[in-house]
Amino acid sequence: MKTKIVVLMVTFFTLNLIAQTKQDSINQLKNIIVNSRQKTLKERNEFKRHGQSTELLTTEEINRNNPSFLEQSLGVMAGVQVDKRTQLGGQRIVIRGYGNDQKFNNWGIKVYYNQMPLTNAEGVTILDDVDFSIVDKMDVIKGPASTMYGSGVGGVVRFYLKNSEEKGISLTQNTTTGTFNLVQSNTRLDYVTDNTSMFVNFGHLQSNGYRPNGQSLKNFVTYKGDFKFTDKQSVSVFLSHNYSHEGISGQIPYSYYYINYDPGNDAYLRKNAHLNMQSSRFGITNNFNFTNTFKNSTVLFYSGTESERLVAGASEQFSSPNYGLRSVFTKSNDISNAIENVMDFGTEIQQCKSLISNFRFSGDLNNPFLVSPIAPGNYYKYTTNQQSIFIHNRVNFKKFDLSLIIGVSANKIDYDRIDLLALPGLITGNSNNTSFSKSFTTSYNPHIAIQKTYKDQIFNLSYSEGYNAPTAANSFIAALNKTNDDLVAEKAKMLEFSVQGLLFNTRFDYQVSLFNININNKLTQLSAPNPAGGNYTFTANTGNQLNRGLEASVGYVHEMKSNPILSKITSFVNFSYFDFKYIDFSTRVGGILSDFSNKTVVGIPKQKYSIGFDFQSPKGIYLNTTFNYLSEVFSDFANTNSVNGFGLLNSKLGYKFTTDNKKLNFDIFVAGNNLTNQINYTFLFLGSNINDFDPGNGFPTGMAADVNPGSSRAYFWNGINIKYSF
Repeated sequence: MKTKIVVLMVTFFTLNLIAQTKQDSINQLKNIIVNSRQKTLKERNEFKRHGQSTELLTTEEINRNNPSFLEQSLGVMAGVQVDKRTQLGGQRIVIRGYGNDQKFNNWGIKVYYNQMPLTNAEGVTILDDVDFSIVDKMDVIKGPASTMYGSGVGGVVRFYLKNSEEKGISLTQNTTTGTFNLVQSNTRLDYVTDNTSMFVNFGHLQSNGYRPNGQSLKNFVTYKGDFKFTDKQSVSVFLSHNYSHEGISGQIPYSYYYINYDPGNDAYLRKNAHLNMQSSRFGITNNFNFTNTFKNSTVLFYSGTESERLVAGASEQFSSPNYGLRSVFTKSNDISNAIENVMDFGTEIQQCKSLISNFRFSGDLNNPFLVSPIAPGNYYKYTTNQQSIFIHNRVNFKKFDLSLIIGVSANKIDYDRIDLLALPGLITGNSNNTSFSKSFTTSYNPHIAIQKTYKDQIFNLSYSEGYNAPTAANSFIAALNKTNDDLVAEKAKMLEFSVQGLLFNTRFDYQVSLFNININNKLTQLSAPNPAGGNYTFTANTGNQLNRGLEASVGYVHEMKSNPILSKITSFVNFSYFDFKYIDFSTRVGGILSDFSNKTVVGIPKQKYSIGFDFQSPKGIYLNTTFNYLSEVFSDFANTNSVNGFGLLNSKLGYKFTTDNKKLNFDIFVAGNNLTNQINYTFLFLGSNINDFDPGNGFPTGMAADVNPGSSRAYFWNGINIKYSF
């Protein structure tokens, strides 16, 4: 595969000859530095554009820790939490209390990678096969943002890759080693001319992990090329091929967790449980300026994923090609000398065709890989379509520094499932055909915002809506062999007041948000008595949820140009206070109807804060320190099981220098996480998923296993990054 990528890169180098003109440079945004943190102006632009709380991380913030540890970068944001099943995989992003409803993967959060959706047509996002080490920027739009991005109640996360701006050819080698036999390498070749910028990166990441059977192995090949053909047209090309292996240790009981005893879960260890994934992604983006005031950006994308999942109870094979396009037109014009109008309108279309087989193990401990007869197994072919059409209009009243934003989207999703085991005569005695088709009513989602700019302060009052449609798996009740016809999509309505600003000659930046999110027709997994014996699970709309909260992000930069010891001190505090409650919320557990109204939403800490201090010397020495705290959470709907909170202290010490001829750049560092050896968790089974018990798990009879612990001792890594410019 590496050879193919190199050949493709050479081909695109040749394309440079066609793209060459006498233009001065590629159309790229330059960093505009103010006295505050680097991210400030970019963050303000996104905040103004979307008309709701938006927070951003630049390369500088991402590299304060290991970029591959997503929870250590993205999870530091106010209102954002990142869970994970393994050391380097199984990430689950939670924004403003939404996104932790599933045992696996992400649902209810929309994720993009260089404008291409990582979230498939069904609304599910898998992050195991994403190379975060080469991401240059992350931003999060908090709360419902369906007006511009389709399905998703929690919000939108966008990851960006950036090409080099330094003309010529450069070679970068980043190498890291550390605790748990961590080995990480990135080899990157950049090529930049006046009208072409491209890179190819080979990434490798492996670790034995901090848990039994917790090994990880990832290999990535990535190419990105930007070509400017004329003043009006530029094209970007993205290619990647990715492999991921994650060993799965399984969850343990809380009683084991609190005494810091992690033997792993025998039901998983006995089978060497794991997730293997191989994927390829392709995207081509065409940017075209019809006039100075009318432009279009269209991306065509494809991703193909093959995975094998072996866990305590089942063996699963999965193949899922997903493809589509996203096209956005922007039209700006002056209505008068005092009024400017900027309109974005476009569409996003996706189709996902997946093939999945899932066969249950018999539970025979002497023969752990013995599966049950084929009849109760699953072998399905899915076709899922999702379409979104949107318009987003901004009117700027220049004289008053006042803006009015109005937008609306129409969103549609439908499924078609074919039961491949239902062919006549294929399985003796099998008369069930669980094929079905389902189409949900078009969901219309408005967004309205009023913005006022006063000096360096931006005040924003907004109302926005979002939706989540049930997945195809939730839209069918297998035990009853019938479609779940009563299901409707969740609907979220958010009222938010937020302020973002700069103080003290722009050295001090802040963002404060107050929000109220009503989630109606909440989708929850329930259980009911099975006529054939025991209970069966199904999904239903259980009621409403009310998320109220306060988020604050504060940063400060102090530069000392004449100080021989310290040249710059940067600090930040990110704080979240949540009051999330179930309203008119009832579920059926074990056939018993229970009302959980006014109970606290599971898995969400009432308080979360992060504190960071960064120091730089004029000699190139730097120190980054972060403390991240989560308060206690409830894991069950009845709020009877409270999980202790914890705080993690991380630090990174490094030295950067450049040779006299400016051709060699070095970054040498040593870093550590959880420096105070705190007991902590990385993933909890919550709500209807609690009381998980797999036969042969090695725990006392009847003891549920619902927690995935993190490393309870400090772990370290060190590395060197070298860049040579030819």
